[in-house]
Amino acid sequence: MPEITKYAPGTPSWVDLSSPDVEASVTFYSALFGWSAETDPDPEAGGYTMLRLDDRAVAGLFPLQDENQPPAWSTYVTVDDADATAKAVEGAGGAVIAPPFDVLDSGRMAILVDPTGAFFSIWQPKANIGAELVNEPVSLCWNELNTRDLDGAKAFYRKVFGWEGATDDNDGMTYTEWRLDGAGIGGMLEISDQVPAEVPASWLAYFAVDDTDATVAKAGELGGSVVVPPTDIPPGRFALLSDPHGAHFAVITLSDPPG
Repeated sequence: MPEITKYAPGTPSWVDLSSPDVEASVTFYSALFGWSAETDPDPEAGGYTMLRLDDRAVAGLFPLQDENQPPAWSTYVTVDDADATAKAVEGAGGAVIAPPFDVLDSGRMAILVDPTGAFFSIWQPKANIGAELVNEPVSLCWNELNTRDLDGAKAFYRKVFGWEGATDDNDGMTYTEWRLDGAGIGGMLEISDQVPAEVPASWLAYFAVDDTDATVAKAGELGGSVVVPPTDIPPGRFALLSDPHGAHFAVITLSDPPG
């Protein structure tokens, strides 16, 4: 079982959801994925809720900090030095939305945006390494950037994290895999011209499931909606969903799960 104790710098390692109604989001995702929820009682934690599978942290959940902020899943990348990385982001053409700050004794983070408009966060771990379980059913298995500027994104993430973007054409679909030291650690997809221009670039979290079709049906029963119906792609069978508050996430039954 892929239980994690450490992430190499430059590796996506955590996702969390900003929600306008934490209790309703806990109800939805607990019913969909079987996660348990534990809210930090420390007032300084701001109501941050840890989502767990078999007592292992798999994702986070917290209240929206601004009424104009849309509900969304955020991707975090592990770094050795959050302050130095934030400076590197600015030097590469990105912007710092929230400068590096300590999260109690858990770690140090910053909220950033890349030059293509996609928000992401960085995580310098202390007590909390990030997701303690990945690539198992109902845990994080992939992080994907959706953008209109593939070349700009490749240049930015190479400069900041050392990622190499390997673009291939599989069955007529062009897809880019992010590689760090030769290992695949995420992906990138160009936003279609059919998508309205006001839809911004964004990072998408994928969760592994045993049965994509059954998960999609369950999400609908719980008040979620289907953005892309169950579809077979080279890595497996996936679907793009929206939770009851409009936050997008993907589920996939992997054709060849990591060992």
